[in-house]
Amino acid sequence: MTSSHTDDEQRVLDLVNDAKIAMLTYVDPSGRLLSKPMATQDTDVDGSLYFIAELHSEKVQALQADPRVNVSYSDRGSWVSIAGTASVVDDEARLAELWSAFTDSWLQGGPDNPENILIEVDAETAEYWDAPGGSKVVQLANLVKAKVAGSRVEGDNETVEM
Repeated sequence: MTSSHTDDEQRVLDLVNDAKIAMLTYVDPSGRLLSKPMATQDTDVDGSLYFIAELHSEKVQALQADPRVNVSYSDRGSWVSIAGTASVVDDEARLAELWSAFTDSWLQGGPDNPENILIEVDAETAEYWDAPGGSKVVQLANLVKAKVAGSRVEGDNETVEM
């Protein structure tokens, strides 16, 4: 693994951690692609993403039948698309560690409820786009500058093997 590859992986994780809310896209039993918003609970340095869900939800049932997923993020001029494989993790201690008041607002019974589980997405590849400048003002200035100069807005775009 080259150092630039490690830097790219870290860049993906930084962009994911900044965005927090993801769209989890999966294949439903009829073969349609569905996307659901999910709060990212944690990321690992190996590229794994963690979400909390209900074991008997349609989403989790679909993931158990076909674990291929795409997880996408968008936040202040950056976008990330991650392709990977999802699995259900029944780890009460880890669930308790990741549980928060925010999670309580969406799911009942806390981490002791056997219906609440973790979804782990093992990232295989990721692609990110990052526009120059983090604020909307800087992005707008770059857009105007490119338009006046007759050029394109330059940003970072990389595909990363996770």
